[in-house]
Order: sequence, then C-alpha cells, then structure tokens
Amino acid sequence: MSVDWVDPIGIDVFGLTAWTVPPNTQGYVGLAACWLFDQMGPPRDPGDPAFVHATIEAYRAVAWERDDLVSDPATAPLDQAELLSTDRLGARLSSLSLDAAATWPAPAPAPGGTAYMCVRDGDGVGVSLIQSNFAGIGTGLSAGDTGVFLHNRGAGFNLVAGHPNELTPGRRPLHTLSPTLWTRDGDLRLLLGTRGGHYQPQLVLQVAAHLLYSDAPRAASQPAPRWQVDGWGPAEEPIVHVEERTDSAIVAGLEARGHRVERVSDWNGGWGPVSLIGIEEDEVYAAADPRTAASAALMSE
Repeated sequence: MSVDWVDPIGIDVFGLTAWTVPPNTQGYVGLAACWLFDQMGPPRDPGDPAFVHATIEAYRAVAWERDDLVSDPATAPLDQAELLSTDRLGARLSSLSLDAAATWPAPAPAPGGTAYMCVRDGDGVGVSLIQSNFAGIGTGLSAGDTGVFLHNRGAGFNLVAGHPNELTPGRRPLHTLSPTLWTRDGDLRLLLGTRGGHYQPQLVLQVAAHLLYSDAPRAASQPAPRWQVDGWGPAEEPIVHVEERTDSAIVAGLEARGHRVERVSDWNGGWGPVSLIGIEEDEVYAAADPRTAASAALMSE
C-alpha cells in the first residue's frame, strides 16, 4: 500500500483563500459554490430568502457535474486546477438568478458515513481532517488483527465503459471527503469541515456564507437553520428540505423562486456536525454544532 502527498487546490473567496483536497475527492464543490454565491451578490442578511436561495443555487450549479469530473487524477477529464477556475465557473453565472431557480442535469446520489475534526495548536499550526470507512464500518473486513476496518469506497466506481470512474484495477474512485482550510496572505484563518457524504459541500457552503459573508453574528453560524437539496432536474424535481424552525418568510421566498420546499425535524443530526476553528488576529474562536451530542469545541491554553 502507498500514499500520495498532494498539493491542495484553492480559490479566493470571501476575502480569504479557501483550500481543500484535490480529486479524487469532491472537495472542490463546496468552494466553487462559495465563489458562485459570492459572485451572485446576495443580501448579507441570512434571514433574507434571497440569501438562502443563492446558497442553494450556487451549490446546485456545480454539484450536478461531480460524478463526471471527480475521479482518480490519472483518468480525470479535467486538470484539477481547472475545477476551481474562475473562468470555468464564471460561465455558470449567466444561468443563476436571485429571483428564480435554475435547471441542471441530475447526478446519482450516494450514501455514506464519516467523521471530521479540526485542531490548531499553540504554534498556530492547523489540521483539517476527515476519516471515513464510507457506509457503516466499511467492507466489514479488518487489516489482520489490528482492528482497523477497510473502507468500501469502491462504491464510488461504476461500470460505464470509458467513464473516469469505471471500475479498473489500480484506480481510485470518487469519494466525498471535503475538509477545508482557509488562509489570508498565507496565514491560517479558518478550519472548516463536516461529515455528511455528498451533503458535505452544502454544509460547508452554508456555514462559510454565514460566517464570512453575512452580517449575522459569528455565533449564529452553527445554530442557524440549514437546508439540504436532492435533485437537479429536469429528470427529477429538486426538493429543498429545510429544518422546521426555518422562518416562514424564507420558505415562501424560496417557493416564489421556483423551489419545492419541505420541512423536516429541527436540529437534524444528519446535517452535521459541522466543526470549525476561526482565527482573527490574536483571537481564536470555535463553536460546536448543537445538532449532535458527539460535537464538541475545546479551548485550552
């Protein structure tokens, strides 16, 4: 078994440079969506329906392409740097509007199970880390008597001849792990990530938009009502699920823009936990996600 030490890919957004792991992971989706959201110029009030609509539309504008672009770098159809090219992403802006939902091709969803953590030490070194065996405990097979289970990320392969993720010996399949790290002028400013399978970019986008773009208090970024969307159309009608406490004005505003909205139970444990550590000058802040008891934020000298 061998591993590769890879360079991250990044994009300038919200006044910072956001970094994530390159393919064969989907990490670029969340950062590309952040850039599109920023370029749409929505209002800075997260309680404005146009703000929530813009996050949904920015995500949908890139998520539909993931399964065809993310694969083992040796077979990927695009160079990894092109995934976050502002020229490539900018071409999508003409299809995005603050007043109406767009239509995109529909990819196939995939389940998953993941753990995320981030840490910053006293020297200012930060780590944004995800570990996942994918579904359940992975393959159900362990590495000898070590107790370490082998993952079943092979589920990211398909049998479509010529596809970048076609099942082939020695190839690495698409996977969903999407840790992010944000810098300004080379200095660490934010560690941000979550579990959640193909929902990870949606959650990263929402929290980053609240934290770095909106005029809402920093502490509101974790407890703010969240959304998750499945379906891109026209093959399937997109459904935006929102936490039950989402303001009725936001729901009405989304529906007026063409979204089909359904409320789900509040404090949905599957919509996180999002973990974050922020650094502003000499101040370090962290916030636990209230959606699960497994989430914690610890600060020490």
